[in-house]
Amino acid sequence: MLGATGTIGQATVRALLRRGHEVVCFVRPRAGVGGRMSAPDIERLLAGATVRFGDVGSPASLADEGFRGERFDALVSCLASRTGAPHDAWAIDHQAHLHALAAAQQAGVTQMVLLSAICVQKPLLAFQQAKLAFEQALIASGLSYSIVRPTAFFKSLSGQIERVRRGKPFLVFGDGRLNACKPISDTDLADYLADCLDGPARRNRILPISGPGPALTPRQQGELLFAALGREPRFKQVPVALLDTIIAVLAGLGRVLPSLAVKAELARIGRYYATESMLALDPASGRYDAAATPSTGRQTLGGFYAELAQGSAALPERGDHAVF
Repeated sequence: MLGATGTIGQATVRALLRRGHEVVCFVRPRAGVGGRMSAPDIERLLAGATVRFGDVGSPASLADEGFRGERFDALVSCLASRTGAPHDAWAIDHQAHLHALAAAQQAGVTQMVLLSAICVQKPLLAFQQAKLAFEQALIASGLSYSIVRPTAFFKSLSGQIERVRRGKPFLVFGDGRLNACKPISDTDLADYLADCLDGPARRNRILPISGPGPALTPRQQGELLFAALGREPRFKQVPVALLDTIIAVLAGLGRVLPSLAVKAELARIGRYYATESMLALDPASGRYDAAATPSTGRQTLGGFYAELAQGSAALPERGDHAVF
């Protein structure tokens, strides 16, 4: 398995172990935000699985330190680039996966379960194009595949919890109704990914998936958070035009300073998520369709916020995905 140290990766390892699978995780020697976790930390984190260390970007490391000449039945990947910046995206979301696919085929793997993203259905950004390019390579590989494209994660919608706790308003772009999603928890998504290994109906398919309940706009997400904290809703509206201005300035300066060109791409990612729904896209009408976005699991965003407010769940560590 690749990407085992991320929050969804950890949940997927647990889901696979619960189903009786023998799980081998190939990870970097240091992981977590800022590389804070050492090899012993990672082994404790992934207890029950075999942990092997190496460089997923190196074909030699994948073969020698990952697969080690052994035979494997399936490859599961929750691996994703940390930031979505172009160089990172093409190196990890595309090239590293190509290396892993080649090594897996050499190891006798006949099936792959890939965690992708629902936003690749409208690929305007580098990381979406990189993910989509690997999806196409996997489909053409001859392996049995399940490409899982989930909607927004609970973690990605938890960035304003501490802000609201401090008495500040919930930030929304526009009027807070520009887009919507049907959020999914790590546990529900992990169960779905694990079940792809044994579910023939999920093989050789692209699988959009979401959590239970109706689609929620950012304003509705904010209302759920205020309700969980027992406070009256307060919102601050941020014009999308502000993001456009930031992107234009950074892109212009990026012609001279490459680091600012990267920041411009990150701002484009922020704008995308501020204006595009994480729901199935109807290619005929070009509209997002909540009803056409399949649901799974039982955990709801409102329930997650309530657990955070009560202290029965820990605030997810968001690292490079933090916006607010």
